[in-house]
Amino acid sequence: MTCLGQFMVLLDNTIVGAALPDMQHRLHTELTGLQWIVDAYVLLVAMLLLSGGVFADRFGRKRVYLTGVAVFTAASVLCSLAPSVGWLVAGRALQGIGAAALSPASLALLAAAYPVPQERVKAIGLWAGLSGIGLAAGPVAGGVLTDAFGWPAIFLVNLPIGAVLLVVGLRSLEETRNPNAPAIDVPGTVLSVLGVGTLTYGLIEGGARGWTSPVILGGFAAAAVLLAAFAAVEARRSAPMLPLRLFRQRLFTVSNTAMVVVGFALMGSSFFFSQFFVYVQGSSILRAGLQTLPMSLAMVIVSPYAGRLAARHGFRIVVTTGLALAGLGLLALGTVHADTAYGNVWWRLAVMGVGFALTLSPLTGAAIQAVSAQEGGLASGIISTTRQIGAVLGVAVLGAVVRARQSGGASFETGLNSAFLAAGAVTLATAVFTGLWLARSKPATDSASAPPRGSTGPGAVTATAANGASANSR
Repeated sequence: MTCLGQFMVLLDNTIVGAALPDMQHRLHTELTGLQWIVDAYVLLVAMLLLSGGVFADRFGRKRVYLTGVAVFTAASVLCSLAPSVGWLVAGRALQGIGAAALSPASLALLAAAYPVPQERVKAIGLWAGLSGIGLAAGPVAGGVLTDAFGWPAIFLVNLPIGAVLLVVGLRSLEETRNPNAPAIDVPGTVLSVLGVGTLTYGLIEGGARGWTSPVILGGFAAAAVLLAAFAAVEARRSAPMLPLRLFRQRLFTVSNTAMVVVGFALMGSSFFFSQFFVYVQGSSILRAGLQTLPMSLAMVIVSPYAGRLAARHGFRIVVTTGLALAGLGLLALGTVHADTAYGNVWWRLAVMGVGFALTLSPLTGAAIQAVSAQEGGLASGIISTTRQIGAVLGVAVLGAVVRARQSGGASFETGLNSAFLAAGAVTLATAVFTGLWLARSKPATDSASAPPRGSTGPGAVTATAANGASANSR
């Protein structure tokens, strides 16, 4: 049941991208509107993910999980009925709140249900496998449903899944909680949502309103003040949402920094895939969904082996290689044009998929290994949050790049090329930065690449996150 809930959340991460061209046509919106449709969801997930885990520990993992499912399902219905972009953005934000409760609670429930390490590894392997299937199925399912019924259908598909989860979950799931869980960091949560949200507003709306307009400049100034206040509050609280002391560990800091870039490049570029195939190359929505498959399939195939490769060859080598491949794939995609045959496009997406797959699990495992066993769950939540923050910024910044190029008289195709090239350059620079930084701390990176505690096999890194989650709850 918990695996199916996570599948629904991950499916929604990628299914929306395939429907963006149809949303733009039927809702009569511009690129800014599409950015908000994606970022409203990702922003709330990013900022509430850590609090969602604490809520589950304090108030009961089953209760929070099922509440998250109910909110997510109701929000999906609201999205499908949305008559305008504003209503759709509101529904997407509500979906993000549900996902932020559902996702950490699902992993905590799974960890509590399988206390024996070897059984937990198998369960988490299934959880991770279904997550991968959800990511890979999203573009195809989105293309099929949108082509046949229009974009509202991509949200209605969550209704039967959510109904099954609620009915069966109420009967079969056992309640667990941690009576010693820390208090919820309300000031930190509020400041983080407002700070990152205001920054996102400035980045998305800057192209439309003008980068020097009082509203945008005021937004950036407000974001700086809010984020500075967040850092000050977190530094003084006894049980902060984001313990800044963890970033004194070089491996933890570099892992989270690299993960921000992974989220930035992966989500920021994926936002434009369907639009590229539909608007630039003239594909149908269904065909565009199928054309994005090489990257998703490459990630699903390679991801289970990333942890094993890191254990064998070292964290630094695998992560820098993955970042370099992802960056090169993006740079290659930035040279694709309207008349480029698909036979010369798919391999660029596949290279990107392989590169990102080589980075995600090892980065998560390294962040967890950089802290104590009792803080493993917290570290796992933090690096998931940094990936989501990167995703928010990726959609906002790369969208701003496209708008800036179009404002200068360039075509949409040229704008997309510039966005892909920018994402590729940032990713390649991060590969160099990561390799050089970690070369100065080789012993730490070697220990980070070791197999996770009490786990073996391709699902090891994901299992580490589950081990840490349960340790954090004790």
